[in-house]
Amino acid sequence: MNLLLDTHIIVWTVTNSSELPRHARTLLENPENTIYYSIASIWEIVVKHAAHSEDFPYTGSQLAEACQKADFLLLEGKLDHILTIDTLEYPKDAPRHKNPFDKLLLAQAKSENMFFVTHDKKIPYYNEPCIIPV
Repeated sequence: MNLLLDTHIIVWTVTNSSELPRHARTLLENPENTIYYSIASIWEIVVKHAAHSEDFPYTGSQLAEACQKADFLLLEGKLDHILTIDTLEYPKDAPRHKNPFDKLLLAQAKSENMFFVTHDKKIPYYNEPCIIPV
């Protein structure tokens, strides 16, 4: 399977955090899976590090380097990824989800026929079969 990791899954993986759920670790360790990180995750870390460096100790450069060392493949951004955001199905009665980075990551996974691995509690509200909640 081609797996696109949510930003927090990337951080927990490269820091070997105990917060990484066991199911995520199993997916990451399966040699049949190809692991991707997105340019959107690097952008997210750059933005959040600049605003709150005490909560986000990694810079975008450091996270990108850690992903490369982990042999994750980079998923670049495309216009189609952005346009796919408009096709994401989210129920009107679900808790509000405003994170633009999450929406782009999910749209990338959908557009590229990948599975999106996340621990975010709001993402499963999207009616998208590409989501793997962990």
